[in-house]
Amino acid sequence: MSTEKTAIVLGAYGLIGSACLRALKRDGFKVTGIGRSLSAGLQCDPAIAWLERDIATATAGQWSQDLAAADVVVNASGALQDGARDSLQGIHEVAISRLIDALSGSGTRFIQISAAGVSEDAGTEFMRSKMRGDNLLMASDLDWVILRPCVVIGAQAYGGTALLRASAALPVVGMRVHPEASFQTVYIEDVAQAVVQAARSEIATRTVADLTEAEVHSFQEVVDKVRAWLGYPEWRWHITMPRPFVAAIGRMADGLGWLGWRSPLRTTALRVLANGVTGDARAWEAAGGTPCRGLDDTLAALPATSQERLFGRMFVLLPLAVATLSVFWIASGVIGFTSREQAELVLTERGFTDAFAMFGVIGGAAIDLLLGCAILLRPWTRWAALGMIAVSAGYLGAATVWTPDLWADPLGPLVKVIPGAALALIVAVILEDR
Repeated sequence: MSTEKTAIVLGAYGLIGSACLRALKRDGFKVTGIGRSLSAGLQCDPAIAWLERDIATATAGQWSQDLAAADVVVNASGALQDGARDSLQGIHEVAISRLIDALSGSGTRFIQISAAGVSEDAGTEFMRSKMRGDNLLMASDLDWVILRPCVVIGAQAYGGTALLRASAALPVVGMRVHPEASFQTVYIEDVAQAVVQAARSEIATRTVADLTEAEVHSFQEVVDKVRAWLGYPEWRWHITMPRPFVAAIGRMADGLGWLGWRSPLRTTALRVLANGVTGDARAWEAAGGTPCRGLDDTLAALPATSQERLFGRMFVLLPLAVATLSVFWIASGVIGFTSREQAELVLTERGFTDAFAMFGVIGGAAIDLLLGCAILLRPWTRWAALGMIAVSAGYLGAATVWTPDLWADPLGPLVKVIPGAALALIVAVILEDR
């Protein structure tokens, strides 16, 4: 493979995009990554070139300039459902249309990462919009290959792979959600290698193929295998989650999606889970593609360490920690407003003026409310957590100077601030998108 060939990967710091980027780079391609966040790209691989683009809104003219030197374009971008940061139509259809316009007549090979099970009458808009995007590509004059992976398993935990780890790491009781749904998996490195084969033109143009293992599992079997891989014993008890309860969780996760949280428990993911995810490997193997490994071989290739076990448990605890901080700070603000006179009395008894006491109580309550609400907005969560730490430090410092006797108060109003600040620090440190 000549080192002169250039590959550009869209969505290059995502689960699949980052694996494709690494594989193409190893194979000798000059690789450029494109994503919405330059900082996220540089964290993924600081040694390659990155372009910051909102893939859903970039124009055909911008793509013409960005992709002018590309021999291969890999589209690994995607979204599960509409939300504060995502538009299914924008990412799966509008972007494809504009990319086709930009690449028409160029001879550039376009590799589309779609999804197994897409169809125009699928049960979710995710699958339907993916299919519409695929149809646009198939109707074009580009040199294209469409790859449709099943449930992707890799070392990086994100989306469905994160949910699998979290489900398998639950202590004491196993929660069964659509346990009989049919599932097939594919190792992330096999997806990346398939992209490399297509980029080398080893796969014929206009190939549409599922990427999947041969064996079909129930979803519960997959979870049990991942739990064994993590090194945990079998659950002694299981609870099958009622469908109305699962649906309620999905609607709650949908609401959080509009606050910027991309939960794998949103309605679309749960519907995909209920319908199952299966594919047919025959088209890929008939095209000359390397067969994909089965789930057991995939897990054997990914040694589970304490990091995987810690992630599985923290994935469940993180939303609990954020919710706890939000409730604590909002309650603190509400109590400050509703018990203003009592709070002001604490200060005036120590020699502060009425005006200062009122300003201090109202201002402090407003800040508490603001931080308690801000931590629920995903783009602001880390900053809100850091703000909580700073405000807590300010409260403790001011109290130490002006009301040191509160340290000895039997109810411990100052001592109780410290665990909250520590929890905020943990959230700020472990909060990570990719």
